[in-house]
Amino acid sequence: MIVVRNVFRLKFGKAREALAVWKEGMAINKKLGMPEGRLLTDVTGQFYTLVFETTFPSLSAWEEVGKKVMGSEDFRNWYQKTQQYTESGYREIFSVVE
Repeated sequence: MIVVRNVFRLKFGKAREALAVWKEGMAINKKLGMPEGRLLTDVTGQFYTLVFETTFPSLSAWEEVGKKVMGSEDFRNWYQKTQQYTESGYREIFSVVE
């Protein structure tokens, strides 16, 4: 089992707008077969941080779903909307031990 965390640094003052767009994205991801994920926002640490976290049975399952999602026109159109609110981002992938 793996946990994938996509971490985004949002533009200053754009968290509300970004969250609204990300909620649209969650619906698109679900429609395309991505496992239920969750959105996390900062309480401490760097301000204006948004995390999209999902769990997959394996790296190969993540790759398979990723190809389907990223190949979707709905996803690509939605992802363009996120860019106006995003400064940068990175991905973390963890093995679930317990």
